[in-house]
Amino acid sequence: MYFFQKKSPIYQLGIFYLLVNFIIRIVLFFHPITQSHFSIIDGIKIIFLGAVSDLFVYFVASVFLWLYLLFLSNKKYDKPWGYVIFGLHLSILLYIISGKSILHEYGGSLPEIGLAFVGLKTFLFGLLLFLPAYRKNIRKILYSLCIFIFVLVIIQNAISEFFFWNEFGVRYNFIAVDYLVYTNTVIGNIMESYPVVPLFTSVGIFAILVTFFVVKKTKSFLDKLPSFSEKIKNLIAYSFLFLLSLWAIPSLSKLQNSNNVFTNELQANGIYKFYTAFMNSELDFYKFYKTIPETEAYSIVKKQLVGLSSKDATRTVNDSLPEIHKNVVLITIESYSADFLKAYGNQQNITPFIDELAQKSLQFTNLYAVGNRTVRGLEAVTLCFPPTAGESIIKRVDNKNKFSTGALFKKRGYAVKFLYGGDAYFDNMGDFFGGNGYDLVDKKSFKPNEITFSNIWGVCDEDMAHKAIATMNAEYQTGKPFFNHWMTVSNHRPFTYPDGKIDIDAHSKSREGGVKYTDYALRKFFSMAAQQPWFKNTVFVVVADHCASSSGKTELPLDKYRIPAMIYAPGFITPGECTKLMSQIDLMPTLMGMLHFQYKSKFYGQDVFKSDYQPRAFIATYQDLGLIKDQVLTIISPVKKVKQFDLVGINTKGISPNFQILYEEKPVTKERTDLIRETIAYYQSASYLLKNKKYQK
Repeated sequence: MYFFQKKSPIYQLGIFYLLVNFIIRIVLFFHPITQSHFSIIDGIKIIFLGAVSDLFVYFVASVFLWLYLLFLSNKKYDKPWGYVIFGLHLSILLYIISGKSILHEYGGSLPEIGLAFVGLKTFLFGLLLFLPAYRKNIRKILYSLCIFIFVLVIIQNAISEFFFWNEFGVRYNFIAVDYLVYTNTVIGNIMESYPVVPLFTSVGIFAILVTFFVVKKTKSFLDKLPSFSEKIKNLIAYSFLFLLSLWAIPSLSKLQNSNNVFTNELQANGIYKFYTAFMNSELDFYKFYKTIPETEAYSIVKKQLVGLSSKDATRTVNDSLPEIHKNVVLITIESYSADFLKAYGNQQNITPFIDELAQKSLQFTNLYAVGNRTVRGLEAVTLCFPPTAGESIIKRVDNKNKFSTGALFKKRGYAVKFLYGGDAYFDNMGDFFGGNGYDLVDKKSFKPNEITFSNIWGVCDEDMAHKAIATMNAEYQTGKPFFNHWMTVSNHRPFTYPDGKIDIDAHSKSREGGVKYTDYALRKFFSMAAQQPWFKNTVFVVVADHCASSSGKTELPLDKYRIPAMIYAPGFITPGECTKLMSQIDLMPTLMGMLHFQYKSKFYGQDVFKSDYQPRAFIATYQDLGLIKDQVLTIISPVKKVKQFDLVGINTKGISPNFQILYEEKPVTKERTDLIRETIAYYQSASYLLKNKKYQK
């Protein structure tokens, strides 16, 4: 086969990839962090099965190189086909430039990416078409650049695997996926932690030398390009190998079954590990975090959640008064930090309506978001469960039939809906809410005449407000109570909204504009709601999903997790301020307490007005899991790390004590082992419940 001969770049790059992976295995094998003894069988599995796995991964990963080589041809530049193909390139380019392409419908950076890609393709094809005398040299330059990119990726991946092993003692896992998400932070960390300039310079020089060697070895491949029939034969052969690899790679991963964890990790292929981490989206708590005996963890949690009867976290929530089945509207506001509100010190007047509503509501002035992404906030108010390591439950495969607020309302005869102005497919919201008994009302539910403005995230909040009113009016007609959860979208980059609605220019694309427009839309919603027959029998819960920013000097900066939350129900809920330290997961159980619900609960969230409630709050990233209690922040992290900080309040003049949000986080002088064990107990037991499918409804 032409593509498998020694003069083929497929062959040469394959040898280089296998050699690099062999070297990195040897380096990791003798790394100081690899503190283990290996048997002869372990050594054979690491070297032999590891190499076989690498080979199959290469067949899959080289698909773009194959496509590039398959389309190398001189005949496509012959008349008239060359001009026809060039014309098609130009047509697509003009289509994108027109601003009315399908890419513009999706918005974001897609139009720019599409324009750059098609523009470059058109330019290069034009060069090869109109400069036939220089075609060979131009193709060689492009070919060399292609080889250089593949070589650089292979080398860079090996270096990345080394540094990842150096920090965590494993191949890629979800932390690596997390690093990809937080690219700016990671690059900054690398810049500060390693000699970047010498390292990257060395990598660049080495990549150039390898590229020179490969291009020299494969020069004859370019001099005589394979014929069409040869390409077809090679395509059939490669397709077979590609499909075989898709079966073989996961099959080989099942042979990573040694009791020695290092054997399994060294045997594995890093790229495939990254892929599985991306798909699974979770970290194994028991592998990466400090743990305590299960019986002790359960005993600690039982002291906090009074009445637990079994390891599935079930307990009975009692109430002496009859249940009240009022309508409930839960509004989670996109990226809404506490310090946007006037009470917390903001002087920009960007939340005039929410500021007014807060004075008429029961405010929870010391409430913390559990995370820094929308799915975390939605998970918190829906499942009332601590954030677990890795990705949110919403985005996991096992995300259905959970014990949820929606399930409790539905059991009482409520109509249960999730309302979202965008496409609920995003962030797996549709799959999660649909799989937990919610009916969906999203952008697909809108008629064309119901949309006055939309962007990449969906219809504007004002359009969603009108849709919400229409939905609730229809529910009211059925005679059933309703529980509707509305997630707003407008306070999100690119911060675009209809003209003439607020005093901040709609074209400014500013955060302040997004905040104020959402505030305006909420005023419209409540103004319309007050005119409906169901209004007096409805409780409104308003809370942010997370703060607008999560970056800070520490792993978990407290002010970046403080969010506004309030319950509004004129004539039913007495306005006031609840200053108890609490978490986002406590909000709905507290509401259910006000409605005197009696139920079997699996919630870790609690009614903060119960006499046995012990103030605490959960805050986390994908990997740092924190507990705030007794003016101490305890953080557990991968590689079994534990940190503790004393929280020293920083007083801001002109702000009421109940709304102070700034704290200095000082490393503790004396470790609070009781709080460390309590933090571990919460997160370990929560991970146990999910892993063993015990958090089902």
